[in-house]
Amino acid sequence: MSSVPERSEIDSEYKWDLESIYASDDEWETAFEDVQERLSEIAAYEGRVTESPETLLELLELQEEIMREVSKVANYASLRSAEDTRDQEYQALQAKAESLSSEAQSTVSFVEPELQELSEADVESFIETEPELVDYEHYFDDVLRMKPHTRSAEVEEVLAELGEVASAPSDIFGMLSNADMTFPTVENPEGEEVEISQGNFTKLQKHPNRQFRREVYQQFYDEWGDVRNTVGTALKNSVKKDVKYANARNYETAREAALDGTNVPVEVYDNLVETVRDNLDYLHRHAELKRGALGVEELEMWDLYMSLTGDEGPEITYEEAKEYIIEAVAPLGEEYQSQLAQGLEDRWVDVYENRGKRSGAFSSGTYDTQPFIMMNYQEDISSMFTLAHELGHSLHSELAKEEQPWHYADYTIFVAEVASTVNETLLTQYLLENVEDDEFRMHVLDEYLERFRSTLYRQTMFADFEHQMHTISEEGGALTPDRLDQLYGDLKREFYAPANVDDRIAREWMRIPHFYYNYYVYQYSTGISAAVAIVERILNEGEDAAADYRDALALGGAKYPIEVLETAGVDMASPEPIESALSVYGDYLDEMAGLLDTE
Repeated sequence: MSSVPERSEIDSEYKWDLESIYASDDEWETAFEDVQERLSEIAAYEGRVTESPETLLELLELQEEIMREVSKVANYASLRSAEDTRDQEYQALQAKAESLSSEAQSTVSFVEPELQELSEADVESFIETEPELVDYEHYFDDVLRMKPHTRSAEVEEVLAELGEVASAPSDIFGMLSNADMTFPTVENPEGEEVEISQGNFTKLQKHPNRQFRREVYQQFYDEWGDVRNTVGTALKNSVKKDVKYANARNYETAREAALDGTNVPVEVYDNLVETVRDNLDYLHRHAELKRGALGVEELEMWDLYMSLTGDEGPEITYEEAKEYIIEAVAPLGEEYQSQLAQGLEDRWVDVYENRGKRSGAFSSGTYDTQPFIMMNYQEDISSMFTLAHELGHSLHSELAKEEQPWHYADYTIFVAEVASTVNETLLTQYLLENVEDDEFRMHVLDEYLERFRSTLYRQTMFADFEHQMHTISEEGGALTPDRLDQLYGDLKREFYAPANVDDRIAREWMRIPHFYYNYYVYQYSTGISAAVAIVERILNEGEDAAADYRDALALGGAKYPIEVLETAGVDMASPEPIESALSVYGDYLDEMAGLLDTE
């Protein structure tokens, strides 16, 4: 029987090195208690933030010292929890850390409202008196920019304290989907019993046996159907939370609030959705190519993940994936390449799926730790691309930490998804140019086409769905599971018009964790658009363009995201990068169509 191993069965070399944060849970407990006690040191500055330039600098430096330790405490607990969501000890650890984070945010909540009592002229005067404050100039600009949407210190404290409660819908969904839900076991065509999981569902949907794919698909979504009321309630309340918080901060809509946090104009969102929906013909062509390649009369939802080549594709071991990725990023410079290679040796990555492990993949870490990448590696091309993606995030963090102080080292998701997708795009280019095996090359091309489909189109569809949900809630409408099915099903039918969109796929919204992240998903689509433009520039112009890109990554959060990408030569306020990416998608579809005809 093919089954998911327990964590204890996996060799330590394939697990991330959390002992590099804290040597033991006891050490974590000590750090937790110490930093919790120190929060009162910050509270002592309440009412004194603008007392003098010297006082302001003291507070900002103290806040950094304490919040850096809070971040480490929270990160360790979160990563331990992700290892096995069934482990109640680590779930309790994470709960404590979340409470600490909420308490810390509440403690510092007075700082920005008091800073907003200053005018721009006051800030300039403070910097003249205390020159070290110049390092915070962009931070001051951002704080003053948000003045119309910042409430009194008392209200800000209440909103901060509600942070832990506000995360309840997402927490409930996470525990349900990762820990409590048990998916069926099915027999594959080879006679083996295979346990369906969140981690392997997509891989099973790539199995060459169509009847097996259909059974996996139906069993998987039937299981979701049994919890539709629970998930529907969680998502409804998550949307309501976004709307209420936006109202509390004097925004007209939740979308305006979400995008204004990073100073991204709502026009960027509208440009994306409109441009993609105006170019659905590319996606429809991809679906038709897939139907023809599979030799079926009608493309079904359990065919969507299937390769255009008609089989599962070559096995790519983790060691092979590492070698390919290291070679692929060479155009970004020797230092970038060697840093990435060293990270793979230094146990940045938690490689394989284990029972209870959080599904999906992510890159995490803090200013004072190494990066940590969670994978559920499945020995296939898709997993290799996911590893390249997460390494892009990790190297972004490393470059930003090297060049920026703590308060500018973090960066927005809007920029983050560019860094990850640049690596994917470079990997595609490298493999297409250097791998001689024609079958392997076809699978690489197919994988990249799937990345376009699932990133530019699928995530834009998600963004459209997310905006529709919030709009309904803002207008006083009811977000029942039936209404969500209807909204999602209509979008799926529009985006996948050549295929048969059945009732089960209308439930797909139930399994998407990103819908709890408040206008998050659109940034995957803008990210791939910017990434394609940046890679084209690097391949055409060489080191100068690569240096511009590295400079953009090293900016971290020292500039607003639109400005950061301008440093790399991309204007995301324009639909041009999106149109350019769609054109590349079309070119790759042409190339694949030619290969299929040749076959």
